[in-house]
Amino acid sequence: MSILEVIIIALIKIVLIVVLMLLSVAYTVYFERKIAAWVQNRKGPNRVGWLGLLQPFADVFKLLLKEDIIPEKANKILHTLAPFIALFVAFATYAVIPIGSAVEIFGYKINLVVADVNIGILYVLALTSLGVYGITFAGWSSGSKYSLLGGIRSSAQMISYEVSMGFSIAGVIMLSQSLSPLKIVASQYGFMWNAFIQPIGFITFLVSAFAETNRLPFDLPEAEPELVGGYHTEYSSFKFAGFFLAEYANMIVASMMIVTLYLGGYQIPYIDKLGLNSTLLVLLQIGAFLLKVAFFMFFFIWVRWSIPRFRYDQLMDLGWKVMFPLSLLNILWVAALIMIFGF
Repeated sequence: MSILEVIIIALIKIVLIVVLMLLSVAYTVYFERKIAAWVQNRKGPNRVGWLGLLQPFADVFKLLLKEDIIPEKANKILHTLAPFIALFVAFATYAVIPIGSAVEIFGYKINLVVADVNIGILYVLALTSLGVYGITFAGWSSGSKYSLLGGIRSSAQMISYEVSMGFSIAGVIMLSQSLSPLKIVASQYGFMWNAFIQPIGFITFLVSAFAETNRLPFDLPEAEPELVGGYHTEYSSFKFAGFFLAEYANMIVASMMIVTLYLGGYQIPYIDKLGLNSTLLVLLQIGAFLLKVAFFMFFFIWVRWSIPRFRYDQLMDLGWKVMFPLSLLNILWVAALIMIFGF
């Protein structure tokens, strides 16, 4: 393929990802409200559109029409920049996550990933580390003590749990001997899923993902009883919507990463042995990937409406005294497996 053709294909992928992601984020909010209603024996959204399916669009229009308020004592530049940083990090992370194997369209072999880079996992870790700046800037620039405390809490929380997350991923990298998400998926062929081989790493990564996305029971940065609304207390209109979208986009990214690293990604065990048509095979792989991601999205929402919030000291104790030692133990376990069984 010529350079122009490569650029056009990449742009088409990016546009498709952005459109699908915006729709998926909007309807994740809808399903969260439906699941919350189911948990609490309520109806949930049911007025706007059939079964309330147009409610996300009504919410977006409502937020766009609200007044954009910036506090008098706020740092206006950073106050405006913060939600854009959060959104950029959330959207850019999708670029390296594969949703299926290569497919041939009009004679072109196209990988179902925006960017197949050898350091894809480092790319994801680098971007998620930058995400804390959006929240910290929002907290500091608002000129509010509640927002500042929320930003500080978030930075401490993310740093604490990124350590455990990094060590959990190290076990996956040791087994696959690659930082490429495509090769990590390929290394889990059949039922060699990392969730089965290293369950400790799977659990520590899952808990760290909850903490990284600021979801209950780890939503201390925005705890309403203590901090009104936390780091986004002084935000309104579309800037508030930016943080809201970023939270749900990060939740989708976290679910995709869990599936890619620990549940075989888009793989269906031994489906290639059935001799299926390549197009049908890819469609089944995409369906399997989306089904796995949907399960973890449901799990994220279910936990939010089932488990109460930790205290802040409990949050830090769990991160440093439980998660960190367990993630180190997982590395020793994987090293032992490699030495004994030659994985």
